Amino acid sequence: MTQNALQPSDITNELLAQYETVIGLEVHCQLLTESKLFAQDRNLFGAEPNTNIGPLTLALPGTLPKINKKAVEYAVRLGLACGCSISRRTIFDRKNYFYPDLPKGYQISQDKKPICENGGVTISTKNEEGKMTEKMIRFHHIHLEEDAGKSVHDGSVTETLLDYNRAGTPLVEMVSEPDLRSAEETGAFVTEIRRLVRYLHISDGNMEEGSLRCDVNVSLRRKGAEKLGTKVEIKNMNSIRNMMRAIAFEEKRQIAMLENEQQIQQETRMFDVESGQTYGMRVKETMNDYRYFPDPDLSPVVVSDEWLASIKADMPALPHELREKFTHQYGIPAYDAAVLTDTREIAAYFEAVCAKTNAFKAASNWLMGPVKSYLNDHEGNIDRFPISPENLAALIDLSESDIVSNSVATQKIFPVLLAEPQRDPKEIASSNNWIQNSNTNELETLVDEVISAMPDKVAAYRKGKKGLLGLFVGEVMKKSNNTADPKLVSQLLNAKL
Repeated sequence: MTQNALQPSDITNELLAQYETVIGLEVHCQLLTESKLFAQDRNLFGAEPNTNIGPLTLALPGTLPKINKKAVEYAVRLGLACGCSISRRTIFDRKNYFYPDLPKGYQISQDKKPICENGGVTISTKNEEGKMTEKMIRFHHIHLEEDAGKSVHDGSVTETLLDYNRAGTPLVEMVSEPDLRSAEETGAFVTEIRRLVRYLHISDGNMEEGSLRCDVNVSLRRKGAEKLGTKVEIKNMNSIRNMMRAIAFEEKRQIAMLENEQQIQQETRMFDVESGQTYGMRVKETMNDYRYFPDPDLSPVVVSDEWLASIKADMPALPHELREKFTHQYGIPAYDAAVLTDTREIAAYFEAVCAKTNAFKAASNWLMGPVKSYLNDHEGNIDRFPISPENLAALIDLSESDIVSNSVATQKIFPVLLAEPQRDPKEIASSNNWIQNSNTNELETLVDEVISAMPDKVAAYRKGKKGLLGLFVGEVMKKSNNTADPKLVSQLLNAKL
């Protein structure tokens, strides 16, 4: 490289705009089965090293694998959710390669006939004009395979420890077509997959624990070119934010190489979180020779009509179905529906509230406002939220019917309910004298007193300073000890002024 060669840090937005990024993903997702894919050993994260192991996990001589039916069901459930075609007869293959934490010396996976083919996931991202647009990201296939163990270095530069707890954990690998064009699209794609597997209850989707991790294939080509560039794989990304950072750096690195007329190697790279840069790990051949062949110890898996029908019947409502339901049945905006379907639990809580009140938009506002703030402050999820949907609906109805003001509902009754969730919201309001005074005669007297006490302000209001109305309302509220209905007070003041 010459001294004046472009560096990734030299790449401008103008130069970036001349290239198109092409991204394909391999998303590995651990399944929430009780046991492993081919053994009865426990499938549990966080156990002491080498405690969830047995003869099959360790591949001792004479052991024979047996398929976990629940893992196959979970893979089919994911395929149905993504609109895939389900293979009615599928086989498992041996994928041969050496790695210290791969006890058998091969991995049981699927090659020629994966469990799910085609299908895809729809993502929503902002276009150049800032408007939300939808795009289908296609899958090539989804296959089942077992996970490897884990090499642990524990700070040592000379020793490697092996933990086989993870070996044999059931995985689905989702292989996308190269349909993604930016870090933002890629982040939205993985976010939607994580949401989907959680809705289906087939995985916890915890990237920090390795339950969901991605290999990202990135290539660059000139805008308008049809031929794909040489792809580079960024391995084992377990954070959406860092994955997007890695793509952003890799775009600039590859553009710099292309502008410097350097050849991009097909290789596997890693991402350094501290520097924000990728670095080479190993050069990949054009075709890896894993010497796949059907595993002779495993019979083909046949998905019968009856089994497929029972899996379909057990499918939950999916995020996109709930978003459509919330906008059409409850009439809330698309943005609200997207927020409220972020997790299956939030969506279920919202529906439970809506079953007890007709104030659907108000319910949406409460969940996205006070309830969400409480959950954020307490690092909790809706399952541990103390107020029942029935009591929250009752509080919403108190506010919407003007029995209490919105400020009293959010700032006074809501905190009491959080501390004493079994109490009735209306009883709380009554015992604390927070019920709004809607007695017109009483309020008229207070309005007259305020107007009489502020003749100069009244004159200014009548000359055009309409902003003084808030001052008058505030004075009436003070006189009523904040029990007056502010809407009625405003109406009375408007009439008299």
